[in-house]
Amino acid sequence: MATYDVAVIGAGVHGASVAFHLASRGVRTAVVEKTSPAGGPTGRSSAICRAYYTNAFLAAVARDSIAMFRDFEEHTGRDAGFRQTGLLVLHPAGDEATVREVVPRLNEQGVPTDLLEPQQVVAEWPDFDLDGIAVAAFERDAGHADPVLTTQGLFDRAHELGADALLDRQVTGIERDGDGWTIRTSDASIAAERVLIAGGPWTRPLAAMVGADLPLTVERHIVATFAWGGDVRAPAHGDLPNGYYFRPEGEELFLVGPLHPEPTVDPDDFDERVGSDEAERLGARVVRRVPALQHATSRGGWASLYDVSPDWQPVIGEIAPGVFVDAGTSGHGFKLAPALGRHLADLVMGGDVDPGLEQFHPRRFELATALDAGYGDARILG
Repeated sequence: MATYDVAVIGAGVHGASVAFHLASRGVRTAVVEKTSPAGGPTGRSSAICRAYYTNAFLAAVARDSIAMFRDFEEHTGRDAGFRQTGLLVLHPAGDEATVREVVPRLNEQGVPTDLLEPQQVVAEWPDFDLDGIAVAAFERDAGHADPVLTTQGLFDRAHELGADALLDRQVTGIERDGDGWTIRTSDASIAAERVLIAGGPWTRPLAAMVGADLPLTVERHIVATFAWGGDVRAPAHGDLPNGYYFRPEGEELFLVGPLHPEPTVDPDDFDERVGSDEAERLGARVVRRVPALQHATSRGGWASLYDVSPDWQPVIGEIAPGVFVDAGTSGHGFKLAPALGRHLADLVMGGDVDPGLEQFHPRRFELATALDAGYGDARILG
């Protein structure tokens, strides 16, 4: 039986990142994945990269991740497909006090962000109808990346640095074995001193194998794509009153997704297609904000999964002796992953852990200390 220092379960962007950081330190690492890198929800992420967070720790992690996206070739020898576009976030009056508090703090943290009054938004982007908007923020360094290239780049570099890739292996059991753990799979068993579960929507049943009941649910979220339908272009933006996010996709298309909770589903049995009625509803929200896009035409889209925690913030911590979890990122985990992997490597290996990580331990739900983050129902903004 092969033996490792750490077994990482899951090869989405979080598992790949942790494996990269562990292997960079010479830690004997195995990555166990039931499909392939980015084969689950990661590969269908909208891959927006922004540090516009109300939570200071997550803002710092996202800032550092954007720096990694920008210098991805230096870190991995590969391209993450990162494109810097900036991100405009439109807020109603109820958010104004928080926005005016958060934006200066972001700038102090090295996240260049402009606080904009409605008239400034219209002066820059005259196609917006700002009905219901009291204030806006524009994060200058934000952008988007390619989720598959990013994950594959981290995964391949981890492999080059010595991590073993155990793909197409379904985990069937995690059992205590002396001071370590045996991970049983559909192919063979391995042994590891420590285990990190980063299984996305499949994390809850994996954690149950070591006796941990994590309060995670799985939601189906769609991404609808549209052709511009004319010369009008809109910037990457989030519209909180209308409950959607928006970003360009290449030269011909833009994509849109919801900001609010959606119905729960079985992660092994859900509709991966976008219905025409679903796309129409999202498109109508966009047209309310940018009327000149009324001639945009639907080009389909896809549905994917979010693993959602009760407060929509990450669930990170030790759940059994030597077993750790990194899950519950609730649709905003991609942008955190490259730099968060370093913090997870510190945690798993017992290093000098940033104290900001402790707030995400799952014990907060038992202690009724859920995190207050995001804006109203749009807790995905963290």
